[in-house]
Amino acid sequence: MSAGEHRAPVVEGHVAARLGTLDRFLPLWIGAAMVGGLLLGRAVPGLDDAIDAVKIGTVSLPIALGLLAMMYPVLAKVRYRQVGAEVTRDRAMAVTLGFNWLVGPLLMFTLAWLFLSDLPELRTGLIIVGIAPCIAMVLIWNDLAFGNRELAAGLVAVNSILQILAFAAYGWFLLTVLPGWLGLDTQGLDVSTWDIARSVLVFLGVPLAAGYLTRRIGEARRGVEWYEQRFLPRIGPVALYGLLFTVVVLFALQGDEITSNPTDVARVAVPLVVYFAVMWTAAFAAGHRLRYPYDRAVSMAFTAAGNNFELAIAVSIAVFGITSGQALAGTIGPLIEVPVLVALVYVALALRRRWWPDA
Repeated sequence: MSAGEHRAPVVEGHVAARLGTLDRFLPLWIGAAMVGGLLLGRAVPGLDDAIDAVKIGTVSLPIALGLLAMMYPVLAKVRYRQVGAEVTRDRAMAVTLGFNWLVGPLLMFTLAWLFLSDLPELRTGLIIVGIAPCIAMVLIWNDLAFGNRELAAGLVAVNSILQILAFAAYGWFLLTVLPGWLGLDTQGLDVSTWDIARSVLVFLGVPLAAGYLTRRIGEARRGVEWYEQRFLPRIGPVALYGLLFTVVVLFALQGDEITSNPTDVARVAVPLVVYFAVMWTAAFAAGHRLRYPYDRAVSMAFTAAGNNFELAIAVSIAVFGITSGQALAGTIGPLIEVPVLVALVYVALALRRRWWPDA
C-alpha cells in the first residue's frame, strides 16, 4: 500500500494486484531517481552551483518544493484531532525521543570516529547528520509500512521544536566538548538558531499548515466521507512524485563528487548502514517488548532510524561550503538511507504478519 492510497483491509496475496505501476515498482523508481540525479550532476557542469543559488538563506528552494509535494499529501491524511491522544497514550513518545536525542547522536558519534578517524571532514559531516532527527521522509516510510500517522506527526512536530532549540548546542557538544574530553580532535560548528529554525519552518511548517488547513476546510465543506474516500486518493500519488523529485535534486547536487570519490562513499556508507539497522531494530524491538500495537511500534522504528539530511546538508553547505567533505557526507546519507529504509518497509510488513497476525 502506498502513501497515495486510502487504507483498506489487507487481504494477503491480493495486495500486489491492487497496486499501481508506481507503487509496485517503487524501489526501482527510487533507484532510477538516484542514478539519474548522480548522472545529471556529473554530466552538467556547474549544476550544483546553479541549484545552490536558488535558495533563501540556507534553504534550497528546489529541495523545499520537492519536500512540500512529498509531505503535503501525507500530512493531509493525519487526523489532527487524534494527535494529542496518540502522543500521550503511552510511553512511545518518550521512548522514541530517547532514541532520537540520546542513543542516535551518541551512536553516530561513535561510528563516525570508528570508521572515519582519518577523514575529519567526512567524520564531522556524519556527526552533523546524527544530531538531526528526521522530520520529512519518515512520514513516507511510516505511511508505506502502515504506521500510525497521528503518532508519527506528533513525533515529527516535537523533533522539529527540539531541533530549533538544541541543534546548535548539541553540535557544539559533540564536535568540540566531548572530543576534547576524550582527547580527540575538535571541530567548531558556527550556525545560528535562526538558520535552523528557517529550515525547519520551510521543510515542515509549510506542508504541515497546508495539510491541516486542507483537512479542516475539506471536512467542513464536503464531509469526512468525501475527504477520506475521494479527495485523499486523488492527491496521494503526489507524495511519491515529490519523493522521486527530491531524490533527483539531492543526488544531482553532488553527483560529480559522489561518482569521483567512490572510496569515500563506501567508507561513509558502512557506518550509515550500521546506524540505520541498529536504530530501526532497537526501536522496533522496544515497541514489541512494550506490547505496543504494530502501527505504533513501526512508527517508533522509522522515526528513530530516519535523519533530517535536508537540514544536515543545508547546515554543512552554509558552514563549510557546497563542495566540502561535510556536505558530501550529508549527501551520501540519502544515497544509503533511501534504499535501506525502503527495504525496512518490507521487513516491517513481514514482521507484522509474524508478530501481529491480527493487525
